[in-house]
Amino acid sequence: MSGKKKKTGKMTAAKEARNTKEQVNEALNAESGKAQQGKEKGTNLKAEIISWVEVIAIAVALALFINSFIIINANVPSGSMEKTIMTGDRVLGLRFSYWFNDPQRGDIVVFKYPVEYAQIQEMSFFERLGYRLSGKSTENYIKRIIGLPGETVEIKDGAVYIDGEKLEEDYINGTWTVVNDGLTFEVPEDHYLMLGDNRNNSSDARYWPRIAIKEGLTDDIEEAMTYAYVPRKHILGKAYLRYWPFSSFGTLYK
Repeated sequence: MSGKKKKTGKMTAAKEARNTKEQVNEALNAESGKAQQGKEKGTNLKAEIISWVEVIAIAVALALFINSFIIINANVPSGSMEKTIMTGDRVLGLRFSYWFNDPQRGDIVVFKYPVEYAQIQEMSFFERLGYRLSGKSTENYIKRIIGLPGETVEIKDGAVYIDGEKLEEDYINGTWTVVNDGLTFEVPEDHYLMLGDNRNNSSDARYWPRIAIKEGLTDDIEEAMTYAYVPRKHILGKAYLRYWPFSSFGTLYK
């Protein structure tokens, strides 16, 4: 009888030992699983962060590409293009409008203002940076193309004449009474003559030569006249659409 009890005791002890071993293994496996889950969670978090960084980087690059090569977003701070574009309007244009076609008379375009562009070219890098950060820069203008390369443009008696023929302009704001007579422009090749629709309140080709002299860019009248024209390469794109204020949303052309 005692032999059976001893045998039973040994079996019970062995069973308990096995159970204990299994419990230890289960505990170790559980800890290992938790550690693995933690590791996987950390890996997943890292991967998610990298994924978001990639998405943001792509979005920024795409926005820069669109702004640099596709769309022009222009704010109009003055009344020089009224009644077509009102002060404070925001317009959109396309930079690729003239990749395959030449600018046409009547197009409303965004371009580099000749006088200020020349002034900026004479500045050092840090002077340019400071100037632009100061908020004083108005380097980009928006006007309407009136004269094409090689044309003779005359302004007389409140009207524009192209190579002797009167130009019909139904977009002018009111009666043109200011600087409306006695001007002749010989538009160079690959250049364009720009005027604002609000002729009585527009800084455009009529004034730029005098401004160039006043700003000290030249004291020669003939050289000053070169500032009246915009090189094609300085035309940034064609404006098409007013998007703000929303109540005036629509095309800029009738």
